[in-house]
Amino acid sequence: MRILRTPEERFAGLPGFPYEPRYAEVADGLRMAYVEAGPADGEPVVLLHGEPSWSFLYRHVMPELAAAGLRAIAVDLVGFGRSDKPADQAEHTYARHVEWTRALLLDVLGLSRVTVVGQDWGGLIGLRIAAEHPESVARIVAANTGLPTGDIPMPEVWHQFRNAVLKAPVLDIARLVQAGCRTELPEEVRAAYDAPFPDESYKAGPRVMPSLVPITPDDPAAPANRAAWQVLTTLERPFLVAFSDGDPITGGMAPILLKSISGTSGLRHPVIKGAGHFLQEDAGAELGRQIAAFVTST
Repeated sequence: MRILRTPEERFAGLPGFPYEPRYAEVADGLRMAYVEAGPADGEPVVLLHGEPSWSFLYRHVMPELAAAGLRAIAVDLVGFGRSDKPADQAEHTYARHVEWTRALLLDVLGLSRVTVVGQDWGGLIGLRIAAEHPESVARIVAANTGLPTGDIPMPEVWHQFRNAVLKAPVLDIARLVQAGCRTELPEEVRAAYDAPFPDESYKAGPRVMPSLVPITPDDPAAPANRAAWQVLTTLERPFLVAFSDGDPITGGMAPILLKSISGTSGLRHPVIKGAGHFLQEDAGAELGRQIAAFVTST
């Protein structure tokens, strides 16, 4: 595997993100990064980002969790943020991303009683980990995400996004994040989203991830996702659905999750107002408060 590693100086002066990075090897020579906030003995809340962002996305969420006495752990997926970046698109598979993230959380960090929070691809990965290792999971939060099996068609806007990412001569990461927000991102925030990618050679992860989403029933990842659904529908773990009110990509998943997953029963599921796909940017503090209330009350 040909691995690229973003120079640390690219991350100097990140606005509102003072956390010291931590690193762990999750496969031969492959390193993942994460940051933490809150007490080390607090209940762990794992924050998993999506395409094409990184843990910086959770900078408004983490202080709310820490203030509630929780241990917030925001992970950079392989290919994103400070984590290593396999340079060849073929090295990225859905199964590998699940395994790399599982190895970090369960093998390296040895977490238990985890609250898994997933948005976008963070949910596609986090929901699989929760279903396949329920003994390590206390709660689940799905925020603008889902677990596609290829049996239900994806919305047209998603296909447009997938094709644009694959074919763009230059992939403008900050522009993609901005397109998923309701609020206007300052220049220094846009620069922070561009920071992990010094040039196009570093962008294999962001380019290929949309193509790894199962869109046909015979997709290689479809059987594992169907198996995960079977577990999640009856899993006795509190399951919070915290979607925004303005996400054209995953918004249709909220009622499906609420109807299908027994762990959602009896909970008050918030709708985050005035937020787009990247609700952590548009309403991160509110999302953080909702997650903290959920964790501390269940």
